[in-house]
Amino acid sequence: MSVDDLVVVGAARQPGFGEIDVAAAARELVAGLVAEPWGQASASIYETGRLVSLAPWLSGHAARVRFLLAAQRPDGGWGAPDGYALVPTLSVTEALAAELRREAPGFERDSLAGVVDRGLGLLRSWLNDERLPSLPDMPAVELIAPALISMINGYLGENGEWLNLPAGMDGAKLSAVRARLASGAAVPQKLVHALEVAGEAAVAAPGVSPSPIGTAGSLSSATATIGASPAAGAAWLGAGEAPEPGAPVRRYLEAVVDSYGGAVPCALPITVFERGWALSWLRRAGIPVAVPSGLIEDLCDALGPEGSPAGPGLPSDADTTSVALYALALLGAVREPDCLWLYETGTHFCTWRGEEGESPTVNAHVLDAFGEYLRHVPGPAPRYEAAVDRLTAWLRDHQRVEGSWQDRWHASPYYATACCTLALEDFGGKDSADAVDRAVRWVLATQREDGSWGRWEGTAEETAYALHILLLTTAASGERPMEAVKRGYHYLRSSVSDQGVPVVMPPLWHDKDLYLPVAPVRATILGALYLAQGALPLRGE
Repeated sequence: MSVDDLVVVGAARQPGFGEIDVAAAARELVAGLVAEPWGQASASIYETGRLVSLAPWLSGHAARVRFLLAAQRPDGGWGAPDGYALVPTLSVTEALAAELRREAPGFERDSLAGVVDRGLGLLRSWLNDERLPSLPDMPAVELIAPALISMINGYLGENGEWLNLPAGMDGAKLSAVRARLASGAAVPQKLVHALEVAGEAAVAAPGVSPSPIGTAGSLSSATATIGASPAAGAAWLGAGEAPEPGAPVRRYLEAVVDSYGGAVPCALPITVFERGWALSWLRRAGIPVAVPSGLIEDLCDALGPEGSPAGPGLPSDADTTSVALYALALLGAVREPDCLWLYETGTHFCTWRGEEGESPTVNAHVLDAFGEYLRHVPGPAPRYEAAVDRLTAWLRDHQRVEGSWQDRWHASPYYATACCTLALEDFGGKDSADAVDRAVRWVLATQREDGSWGRWEGTAEETAYALHILLLTTAASGERPMEAVKRGYHYLRSSVSDQGVPVVMPPLWHDKDLYLPVAPVRATILGALYLAQGALPLRGE
């Protein structure tokens, strides 16, 4: 690869004693974006459960069952704390109940039955005894929960103690989706990602077309996905006999299973999402990194008239589009962000058209894209300037009293607060100074005794977001913030390898259940390490 094929950003700085060579780790990360073009995401308990239920013919079935058995919590459930556990617990309980009903399950029946009974016991305490924690705003939860509860109740039969639906759910939306699919009509692309909820109506649904992955992945154009989801692909193929070898959707499932060794992620490929987030976090922190020109060209090519989806099979969305545009601008490949106007509402920007709900982080990312574009426009751009003013006001209005933000795409307020605070710091003007200062004060007030930050416990990812806030805002000057930075840095340094790879990275991002996008999170952590190493007197420690 020649020098002409690289775009170098940031200024090099030699690491001191005990520091991590962040620039070298960043180069390794960028190389991984090229080597793994589908992206890397954590294995999903929910999605793996769906494959156990829907595709026992698929290679790696026994490994998937073992993965689910090993992941059961002491209380009988699966997944993260609070209401995040409902969907994975429903999925695994149904999947292992389906395994029990097979003529020759691959595992000892009494052991499987005990696992299922513990899962059912917890589900009954949540749903029938009304002890369910409040449900987070997760994609398709209003479809997934009724679908799985109906399947479990079918196994229990007329004499079983059926599970109730969560409060506020009646199954009407699920029935409408199934009826539409059965009629042969097309459904919105965002629903295809959770096609497995449709049951028999999902099988070879004429209104659903496989999305070719082509050479953007590591396979040929004969590989295709249904909604970038292994579960959706298995549902479209049907739960009967294995499809013909070489069938494009089967090839997709086999490729995912081969990459993960059995268990599967919720979404793959996530090519544009992964690259946009990783490169923008690296560049915002100023890490010197050589970015192959082909990577930049791929990001440019991904942007069409409606923007870009996170990956093949998913709908175009304002979040992926704005982060890709922002990353390109930081890398010197500025493009007018005019495709984002499709997502403008009367008050804010939606993730996709027809979105139910709203997202502060999506609007923060649109503000980044517009603000960075305006930095490069030689003359006035009234429409963009007016949008920046509206976005900054909207974000300030959605800040919580204590100074944080919460979002529908991430479990942690530290992610949302970092996205919103940094956008307001860079592009919000003097009217946003108070909002930024309140966010900084909230970060300082919520640091844990060990120097970390986190919603449920201290994590490297959430600590990195807090450090970005403290190190990239003018409000974060003074002795107290720098003492907090030092404590946070030492926690972060102790939580990662010498290559900057976290020892533990719990999933905190929203999909059908919580997941971890590996490269974006690692890029955030590397950015925090780099900023802290530049700000603190660490040499000789």
